[in-house]
Amino acid sequence: MPAVYDFGSTQFDDAVRAATRRAFAETLAAGLPVFYVDDAGLNVMERADGRRFEIRWLPGAPSGANYEIIRELTAYAA
Repeated sequence: MPAVYDFGSTQFDDAVRAATRRAFAETLAAGLPVFYVDDAGLNVMERADGRRFEIRWLPGAPSGANYEIIRELTAYAA
């Protein structure tokens, strides 16, 4: 039976973070890109090979063609 968490608890926050991280890693492992907004507010596409790109969403474009790459982002700072 799945664990039950209080939505306002630290346990719930931790469980959501862990599940999100697993889904992120599984998606990349399947060879699919992951799209997200980073800490600086940039729309990012990350590929399975670790490369990251700033993207721009294209409203109204069909799925799979609804973004354009603006630039490749440099490696994370240490």
